[in-house]
Amino acid sequence: MDEQYLALIKRLVDRLERLSADSSYAHQASGLRGSLLLYVERIEAGIDVNTIALDELVDHGFEILKDAAEEIGGSK
Repeated sequence: MDEQYLALIKRLVDRLERLSADSSYAHQASGLRGSLLLYVERIEAGIDVNTIALDELVDHGFEILKDAAEEIGGSK
């Protein structure tokens, strides 16, 4: 696993954690964070992971962040 990609995943987890509890996306973000953290733990332990599934989770995480940002921007 590329170290830069792992760092990106960790930043994504951090950003998902920062979503306001008032956001309609907070519940989705919480579950996704848990899944991503499991992948991070496995990668750091040297365990092989399903990279296709991981990529899909990462894509979904960025979609949640985008949608949450639009939600915040639309409420002003």
